[in-house]
Amino acid sequence: MPEFDYSSLRRFPDVEAPNLQAWDATDELLVQAALAAEVPGTEIAVIGDGYGAIALALTDAGLHGIRVHQDLVTGRQALAANSVALGLTDWVAHELDRELLDGAHLVLVQLPKALAELEEIADAVARWAAPDATLIAGGRVKHMTLAQNEVLARFFGHVQPQRAERKSRLIMASAALSVPATPPFPISQTHDLDEKPYSTSETTSARVSRAQSGFSAGGLAGHTSLTLAAHGGAFAGAKLDIGTRALLETMATLAIPVVNPHVIDLGCGTGALAAAFARQHPDAVIIATDRSASAVRSARATMAANGLEGRVHVTLDDAGSELPDASADLILLNPPFHLGASVHEGAGQRLIQAAARLLKPGGEVWTVFNSHLDHRRALSRDIGATEQVARTPKFTVTRSIRRG
Repeated sequence: MPEFDYSSLRRFPDVEAPNLQAWDATDELLVQAALAAEVPGTEIAVIGDGYGAIALALTDAGLHGIRVHQDLVTGRQALAANSVALGLTDWVAHELDRELLDGAHLVLVQLPKALAELEEIADAVARWAAPDATLIAGGRVKHMTLAQNEVLARFFGHVQPQRAERKSRLIMASAALSVPATPPFPISQTHDLDEKPYSTSETTSARVSRAQSGFSAGGLAGHTSLTLAAHGGAFAGAKLDIGTRALLETMATLAIPVVNPHVIDLGCGTGALAAAFARQHPDAVIIATDRSASAVRSARATMAANGLEGRVHVTLDDAGSELPDASADLILLNPPFHLGASVHEGAGQRLIQAAARLLKPGGEVWTVFNSHLDHRRALSRDIGATEQVARTPKFTVTRSIRRG
């Protein structure tokens, strides 16, 4: 049988660039280990299969009914497209749940960046997979740490790292340990928003607006706390990251001159911005959307924790692709600056382009980003006139108005 042609895989609709490919050596090592294990496809679960390299290579080798979980909707769409292009469609998509893992004897995992995400995966495997299941996790050596072994050792009696090959390494884990009756995620943390100012350097107009509104540096329309909930793969966990803090502080200056404004939290993460805005503007119609299933689950839990379940609609979507053009009066945007382990502005620029499509003429996008990034130029080009509202040592907050 000829070897699987990994180079035929595409990342689309995710960012594509010469230095970004749809597979790596870890995918190939995981496939080799799975084939050597001689486990039926229906007893294999794959977690973190970026663009389908693992599932499609195994399907091409004659294994059928493999179960796959991918956190990112862009990865799910890429797997589906690659699957059709290659005629390899006998696999099944799942969320990270019992159906993914029930009866699985072999679980293949591309090691996630966050230890909390690995903890949630390891707990799920120990909780729902077959008692004698083997988990094989792999990653690029430069991104692997001993802490990953320690996380796995909390859920499995035997954890054995393998020898590195082609700058990747596999870890074998077996003999699942007992787990508590209640899964450890989502976790939650309540933040005292009046604890201290966020130390932004505001424009004069922003400072005057805050004084007139009686809106403190932390308080949100009378609320002095905000509870964030997070699943393992959510950026920053249940913490309030400093970029979000910077944008929250400037939200006092937001004054939308329409009744029942339509607002989108684009790339919502755990939903902090959407939850805060829902409190500040009870009349707003708010959608929070993210391409990460873990983020969406987290945002829904955040809304529940703050009594906002009926106020904010949370969706899993790639850059608001399922939302109608020119539908938003306001977009709140805290774009990522990483694509996996790579520092890349492409993800943020895709969200800026999406914001341009989603905004009504005259609508506004308020963006917070790392000050060293060139997002202000992109905002001016794709959306319209852009001004700096505030700046911290690391972050810049801007207001952009959609040109007509």
